Amino acid sequence: MPVEKQLISFYTILRKGVVRIFRIWSQTLLPSIVTSVLYFAVFGNILGSRIGELNGVPYILFVVPGLVMLSVITNSFMDVATTFFQAKFFSRNIDEILVSPTPPSVIIAGFVASGVVRGMMIGILVLIVSLFFALPSIAHPLVVLLFLFLSSLVFALAGLINGIYAKTFDGISIVPTFVLTPLVYLGGVFYSIHSLPPLWQTVSLFNPIFYIINGFRYGFLGTSDVSLLTCVLVLLALMSVLLAANMYFLKKGLGLRQ
Repeated sequence: MPVEKQLISFYTILRKGVVRIFRIWSQTLLPSIVTSVLYFAVFGNILGSRIGELNGVPYILFVVPGLVMLSVITNSFMDVATTFFQAKFFSRNIDEILVSPTPPSVIIAGFVASGVVRGMMIGILVLIVSLFFALPSIAHPLVVLLFLFLSSLVFALAGLINGIYAKTFDGISIVPTFVLTPLVYLGGVFYSIHSLPPLWQTVSLFNPIFYIINGFRYGFLGTSDVSLLTCVLVLLALMSVLLAANMYFLKKGLGLRQ
């Protein structure tokens, strides 16, 4: 398939996903903003005033990166999972894409790019909301942008796998509810790993989201519970595994045959 036509296919898939984000903005953008306001008000202002400082910084500034990343992870995942599921069971246009000469890599890129757009957009919006409760400093802007992009990419890839295998809407909500949410909350959004007992510090090291949140927090505060290089390597490893899995599933048609 010529490169020009591949670009047209990619743009078409991406445009459909982005248009959907803005068309139903009350479902795709607004909930995260409202939720973040509640988080910042309760955990930042009310509890933060009692806790004081954590790792030498005001508590609300400590939790800002984690709350931003919480929204990024859930939105990039759900965007792709929902969009692909709807294309498979409702509009049925995924069948047209699969029988076309569009390579699996272009299909993946189109759907995932939409999730990246939504994830990064939500991250920026939540960060703007945080300005009404605190003035977070950004020690390393490029690190913030890098983790914002890579995290959106990784969980958009994960959402695509969920969308491929989901048979019902319940199948889409199971992973965010019972897997992503616990991992995020146990990944250091509201606390430092050093405040945990030794056993739970060790357990936290096996949580990949722990490295994502800490790498993102390093971009804001300039400090992290683990090295920045380790956080980047974990993200790249996750991206590679999920990309390879998606390529395999689409080439084999696993989860797509009705």
